[in-house]
Amino acid sequence: MPDWKNPPRLFIPGPVKVDDDVLQQLARPTLGHRGKEYAQLHGETVEMLKKILFTEQNVFLCTCSGSGLWEAAIRNCVAPDETILATCCGAFSDKWAEVAEMCGRKVDRLKVEWGQPTTAEQIDAKLSAGKYAAITLVYNETSTGLTNPVYEISKMMKAKYPDVLVFVDAVSGLIGLPMHFDELGWDVGFASVQKAFAMPPGFTVAAVSNRAVEKSKSVPDRGYYFDFVQWAKSAAKSQTLVTPSIPHIAALHYQCEKLVKEGMENVWARHKEMGEFVRGWARKSFEVFCEEKYASNTLTTVKNTRGIVVADVIKAVQEKHNTVFGNGYGQLKDKTFRIAHMGDITLADVKELCGWIDEAIG
Repeated sequence: MPDWKNPPRLFIPGPVKVDDDVLQQLARPTLGHRGKEYAQLHGETVEMLKKILFTEQNVFLCTCSGSGLWEAAIRNCVAPDETILATCCGAFSDKWAEVAEMCGRKVDRLKVEWGQPTTAEQIDAKLSAGKYAAITLVYNETSTGLTNPVYEISKMMKAKYPDVLVFVDAVSGLIGLPMHFDELGWDVGFASVQKAFAMPPGFTVAAVSNRAVEKSKSVPDRGYYFDFVQWAKSAAKSQTLVTPSIPHIAALHYQCEKLVKEGMENVWARHKEMGEFVRGWARKSFEVFCEEKYASNTLTTVKNTRGIVVADVIKAVQEKHNTVFGNGYGQLKDKTFRIAHMGDITLADVKELCGWIDEAIG
């Protein structure tokens, strides 16, 4: 069994470190999920999330990982005879394209090299064919530490392709990076809570446009658990379609109160400050994997230009300081390593970690 009394501090790209005050929220007394007490908790949480996400449309509380919303967006909003343009720039955007195919949908891929952004110009060139019902984007690619220029992309799409539905995986972007859902014109945008919400995994927040819910009414065989039409009916009553993880919602309510009080501009600035520090540190001893213009403010992928044995350094830091950072992901394993700086992680925390990595490398 793990040592629950002395768990490692997590600076991996998710789950990240969860503070004790948040963990205490998960131990609140159980509520009946069809009772008025739960409805109050649900409703208050959603209203705060609408402020955080800058939306007046649907916010759904989803007892699943973020991957569940990959499938939900596809099964609800794309008919079997329609085609999706999947933008692929790393492991998780690649996987979403695979999931769409597993749902029986037709998929065309717009692929770029890992560490490179997907640009508005590239998407425009593909969408000009006029054959796509929807597009999948990843806001912040967790495998590469790259933030795609989603505001530029969204501006182009609103002007030239307003009928194409926009699905955005914001799993490692939301909270740490700006997300003005209604202004962007997205149809599904979601994030699981183990990233910048700084909570334990197993729950996802989703903003869903009214037109996405309307589109789902005409899509056959969309299943039950992720049915947007039923979700919207339940949400109107401050309920969920299926039994929710009430402990997660209690903690989410707590975190949302803190975010609203801090103000999202301040939250984004705090993450930017951490990102700039880690990138500055990385450039002194290594290289940042992505071009600075596209480097993420929630996690940094560091290029292993010194040929260190990444696993050995991770082990050394954990053994001496009970703290863990991340190896590279997939094809980038050992070629890179990753440091999370999101959620309730502080600038002092990341300064300390970077010092410990320097110490371990020698």
